[in-house]
Amino acid sequence: MIVPEPGSLPPSPRAAGTVFVPAPRVTSLVELLDRLDRAVATALSPITAAEGVSREGWRVLLMLARGGGRSMGEIAAHTALPAPSATRVVDRLVAARLAYRQTDAVDRRRVLVHLAADGREVVERVCRRVERSASDLLGPSHSRGREDLAGLLGALAAR
Repeated sequence: MIVPEPGSLPPSPRAAGTVFVPAPRVTSLVELLDRLDRAVATALSPITAAEGVSREGWRVLLMLARGGGRSMGEIAAHTALPAPSATRVVDRLVAARLAYRQTDAVDRRRVLVHLAADGREVVERVCRRVERSASDLLGPSHSRGREDLAGLLGALAAR
């Protein structure tokens, strides 16, 4: 590793001894979203792990539970995983009989991934447990506050 000689770096545009403080509104939102992500992972991981499903596997199961078969390209895009990693996740779900592959009836060159009956049961069990936990924290699922929160999070996720 090459270390520059002292004094060879250009001077900082800030005065010596000053500290950069980011805009409070931006950092508080980013920090809240980061904390929320960690809280969701902490709450969800033991539940999905008890079912033998990773966080990425859970994302795939939820996607498949919305109906219809999905291509590997769709799954990779939805989970933000590289295609080889998405394939390994689906391989594990297929091996666990939570999902299955089937040739597309319209385009015989495509293979689609579908939710298996055992996968549907896992999704239902996990969703029930998560809903109970959310109700304890946020109140009933039909409350105005939860509807508002869901709307705001949905709008943020759609961007």
